[in-house]
Amino acid sequence: MAQKLLMPKATAVWLVDNTALSFDQIAELCKLHPLEVKAIADGESAQGIKGLDPISTGQLSRDEIARAENNPNHKLKLSEPKVRVPESKRKGPRYTPVSKRQDRPNAILWLVRNHPELKDAQISRLVGTTKSTIEQIRDRTHWNSANLTPMDPVTLGLCSQIDLDLEVEKSAKDRPLPSAEELDNARLASASEMESLGDSVNTSQEDKGMSADEVFSRFASLKNEGDEDEDDDNR
Repeated sequence: MAQKLLMPKATAVWLVDNTALSFDQIAELCKLHPLEVKAIADGESAQGIKGLDPISTGQLSRDEIARAENNPNHKLKLSEPKVRVPESKRKGPRYTPVSKRQDRPNAILWLVRNHPELKDAQISRLVGTTKSTIEQIRDRTHWNSANLTPMDPVTLGLCSQIDLDLEVEKSAKDRPLPSAEELDNARLASASEMESLGDSVNTSQEDKGMSADEVFSRFASLKNEGDEDEDDDNR
């Protein structure tokens, strides 16, 4: 990957103010037009831009600038970066190693059961499969449906926990907000409501458990037992 100058216009401002480089040399390094560099030198352009020192950022060396100042035909070359930044991977279907491809149906079944809110495209990104396979597993028409066992794709190494959490979070954002009726039904009952509910339940149970005849017959039996105890004492 070709090296690119960071903040080219700010670098041009610094080079104009702090070096004796020609406009053409600065323009070629910063990918600007020579007239634009001249406008910067005249104060007609980039008035609000603060100059960026390319030496402190490690993009140019003092020797390279001095060499270019002594030779108007010398083209400035950027210094080799000390740290290589890897190129961003191209977006596309996730690559799954051959050794783990047999585990994909189990991972798909786990995602379908535990995260039904995920779309087919999201599942496809996570485990690197096709929408037709997802539909077959969801409809139980897959050729190996009888032998499938739901398994966590993170445990299988098919995706990371961070990727899974991000997809679940995206699905949560797409969900419609609950209605007022649903929120009211989901509301926890207060302590007073629970106490009144418990009293009503106990009362209903007591009422249902004994009838009036049973209550009076119990009182009668208790009275007879009391009379017998008195007779025994008198004897």
